[in-house]
Amino acid sequence: MRVIVPLPGNEVFARDLSAAGGWELGAIETRRFPDGETYVRLLDDVTDKRVDLVCTLALPDDGFLRLIFAADAARALGAREVTLVAPYLAYMRQDHRFQPGEAISSRSFARLISSSFDRLITVDPHLHRYPALSALYTIPADTLHAAPLLADWIAGHVEMPLLIGPDEESEQWVSVIAERIGAPFTVLKKIRHGDRSVDIDLPDLGPWRDRQPVLADDIASSGRTLIDAARKLALQGFAKPVCAVVHGVFAEDSYERLQAFSARIVSCDSIPHPSNAIGLAPLIASALASRHARAEALVRHRRPPEPLDEVERAGVDSFPASDPPPWTGG
Repeated sequence: MRVIVPLPGNEVFARDLSAAGGWELGAIETRRFPDGETYVRLLDDVTDKRVDLVCTLALPDDGFLRLIFAADAARALGAREVTLVAPYLAYMRQDHRFQPGEAISSRSFARLISSSFDRLITVDPHLHRYPALSALYTIPADTLHAAPLLADWIAGHVEMPLLIGPDEESEQWVSVIAERIGAPFTVLKKIRHGDRSVDIDLPDLGPWRDRQPVLADDIASSGRTLIDAARKLALQGFAKPVCAVVHGVFAEDSYERLQAFSARIVSCDSIPHPSNAIGLAPLIASALASRHARAEALVRHRRPPEPLDEVERAGVDSFPASDPPPWTGG
């Protein structure tokens, strides 16, 4: 039996995932103590159930401890397996020590996740120097791909598309999409000068000027790559491009700036955003269902469920003043 439990801000995605798989939708209570510490309570009986904690990891620092506490509580309460469903997986950027003393946060983050969960399911993590998530995570990690979903959306909403990858890394996305819908594609060259400064080398695309350009990529974070590509397309006389991305991070005011150069911006719902047009719940539900039969042999509990102590059995608040618990010496 499986229960889908959303962390705060993930309720809509969890509801869609629950509906797609026909699974129980759970709930969680969280709040802050006056001193700023986090309170977490699972509101469903998770004993002997597979618990899937749904939490997109955009802006992960704000709720990471809450996520870890929820996973730990689920296991302590007897969950059969605890899976992290993270449509967007954070901390993939820092994959190398570029300057002395830097933390390789991708490895540190992976160790923390691997120590708290039995499985990880995510969509198109931003792998760069790592060949696969297995190079980072010590738990089974399922990497799902949204390119076919982007392709189907483009086929249904854009006439005569020209697929354009804004940089060399995006070739894997645009080539799959172009092949699926039978459209031409090209890939631009990006010259990065830092986190906030990029230049795009745009070749002459004149032979395709009668087509609608579609900029496709896995992630829009600062948006600078897409903005520069869209701006230079206009200089060649193209119509404003449609921008289709898997993960719409859109830091700071990048979404508004990109809108000025785009006909439309669409993203998958891995991160809640007004641009969301492509749902990932069916894709993830299919992955959860397909591995259900083989999960038994791979489940690993880092410790057995904790037995209830006297406080939990009786309820801390239920002790009458005249009958204090025995360990108080009264």
